[in-house]
Amino acid sequence: MNQQKRKAIFARLQAANPTPTTELEYDTHFQLLIAVILSAQATDKSVNLATARFFPEFGTPEGILSLGLKGLTEKIKSIGLYRTKAENVIKTCRILLEQHKGQVPEDRAALEALPGVGRKTANVVLNTAFGHPTIAVDTHIFRVANRTRLAQGKTVLDVERKLEKIVPQEYKLDAHHWLILHGRYVCLARKPKCRQCGINDLCEYKEKSGIVPL
Repeated sequence: MNQQKRKAIFARLQAANPTPTTELEYDTHFQLLIAVILSAQATDKSVNLATARFFPEFGTPEGILSLGLKGLTEKIKSIGLYRTKAENVIKTCRILLEQHKGQVPEDRAALEALPGVGRKTANVVLNTAFGHPTIAVDTHIFRVANRTRLAQGKTVLDVERKLEKIVPQEYKLDAHHWLILHGRYVCLARKPKCRQCGINDLCEYKEKSGIVPL
């Protein structure tokens, strides 16, 4: 795919959704961090349902620690891998209080040092909380980038590095939000909705319907 076509894709995604953001619900940088940790291998909807049970009253590092491991586990047991996630969140709260004065650090290395935080989670927090033009590649972005031939790669890191190179600077801040939403609602894993796709004619997916957007 040439760069002119790539730029046209992001221009259309921007026109359709000028101010994209995460679908996770939160009020503070800390709550965003916790929500993203909980979202691994879980839907944003399931995470929002769970965090609504404790964010209003216990949505701070001190608040979650007051719940304790047992209390937090009970609150998030509807989410996959909830036991491991509860342990990671408790440990993360302690580290934030002991090493960062209860604040979420605006630093990749410090973020990735937190239990339950990997490169993708750090990218989401840096982008959404602090406005860094990072690109967090999840399964949706990995699929869309490869299927459309926007940025092909064999691994998540390959795709992230390719997107970092090819996404025009003016679109980089919002790029991963557009691609996630496109993968979540249009370019579905089993049966992409090519008829409803606003970039159908720019996409290079060999098996697409070939029907231009309605």
